[in-house]
Amino acid sequence: MPAVARNTVRISLLAGVLVLACCPPAWADFVPGGKGTGSETQVDGGQKDQEVSATAGAVVFDLSKNGSGESAGPVTSTTTWTPPACYYAPKYTPAQLQKYLEPIWEAGSTGPQWDLEQRKKYVDGDPYKDFNKAKAGKGYWWDSYVTKGREGDPGALDCTKDIFWVDTGDAPPADIPEAITPKMLAQLAYAEIRVPSTKVDLAPAGTTKVNLPTWAWLDTAKFKPVSVTARVPLLDVYATTTAEPVSLKIEPGTDDATTYPASGVCEFNNGQIGEAYAKGKSDETPPCGVKYLRSSGDGSYKLKATITWKIHWTGTGVTEAQNLPEGTFGATQDVIVQEIQSVNR
Repeated sequence: MPAVARNTVRISLLAGVLVLACCPPAWADFVPGGKGTGSETQVDGGQKDQEVSATAGAVVFDLSKNGSGESAGPVTSTTTWTPPACYYAPKYTPAQLQKYLEPIWEAGSTGPQWDLEQRKKYVDGDPYKDFNKAKAGKGYWWDSYVTKGREGDPGALDCTKDIFWVDTGDAPPADIPEAITPKMLAQLAYAEIRVPSTKVDLAPAGTTKVNLPTWAWLDTAKFKPVSVTARVPLLDVYATTTAEPVSLKIEPGTDDATTYPASGVCEFNNGQIGEAYAKGKSDETPPCGVKYLRSSGDGSYKLKATITWKIHWTGTGVTEAQNLPEGTFGATQDVIVQEIQSVNR
């Protein structure tokens, strides 16, 4: 069966911008069965700074508490786990399903046998009759969606169930594990999380000396918890996924170096990581940093700084935070290491 046309989402904003800190987002005007593809993203109303956006059919994301800026990026799970590549959610009213399927059957593009089986299923009463028009307004036809950015992923082909009906207020069939739930919404929100770049402040900055302890720290104002809320308006279910920084790992870019602490992992402590260098501390050991034992010559070392983020979620029916796999995001920066020059008298 050919790929199903994916629907878009429209959002009406009340009183300007939706803010999660005030109250749960008010979503409106969702229309299933619209045009578009399941992987495209639509931003409505000219929102700025990623405040509110709609994406991938039936699921709407509020990004007002997400990380932003050109240097922000997605976290990578510390395990082999990945968010789902496809899922099922409401897509069509009875009239919309008829409008979608009948042109396919008339074109014969899926073959006479398939068309006959589909007509039997959705029109002739085995098990649905006349596209379930008798239940119009009392439920929706559910179909599969592909998660944005996962179109080429083999997992996007896992959702192979035929379009099925779910009455309003009922749970989807238990034999469809990919049917949307608050937990799955949390996993989809995980994929939308964006965190700041991990460039660290160094002292000395950019250029240091052999055997000279180099202090490293982060501008903690940039490293606050971030969150994304995913919601299915028709079902009135939501989940908010939050990422909080827990540690910084420093990799000097060469084996000829000593890190502080020895593990190279600097923990967040009282909302900060590392300690800014101040005059008079040159003889002290930095709580977070590196000491290079060999010059970088005519080049530089690629120091890599990676933040680990603890990720958890709450949502409809779930008030106690539930953990998801931790995520990481890192970046490299050049460090020039020079020999200490001695003066012969």
